[in-house]
Amino acid sequence: MDRALEEARAASVRGEVPVGAVVVRDGAVIAAAGNRTLQDRDPTAHAEVLAIRAAAARLGSERLIGCDLYVTLEPCPMCAGAISFARIRRLYYGAGDEKGGAVDHGVRLYASPTCHHAPEVYAGLCETDASTLLKEFFRRRR
Repeated sequence: MDRALEEARAASVRGEVPVGAVVVRDGAVIAAAGNRTLQDRDPTAHAEVLAIRAAAARLGSERLIGCDLYVTLEPCPMCAGAISFARIRRLYYGAGDEKGGAVDHGVRLYASPTCHHAPEVYAGLCETDASTLLKEFFRRRR
């Protein structure tokens, strides 16, 4: 999660919402990314999606079997769907997102009977650090 927090901090420096994500397999980082929606002018350039894309390219497969994802913020519906389709084994996230989250808040995608694959979910990892990054970012912007 430390690497995900580094990615979130780097995103913040670029003016992006500070969210970072890291894909890990067998204890090794396969891919890491921070939000790049503004930089790429791409509404899908969330940290999770970017990290999943990079991991899939590196591994040569759209299925990230045996991979875990660490992300600083509870994934939105789009990212939760990408995590499911990628067959991520475990999802670890920091801060919950009552407005935009789709794992433990909102649509609760993985609890849906139509969900293709539900990863094991571990919430609240480094929650204070992740939450503080987000709160400070938005406080500076107001």
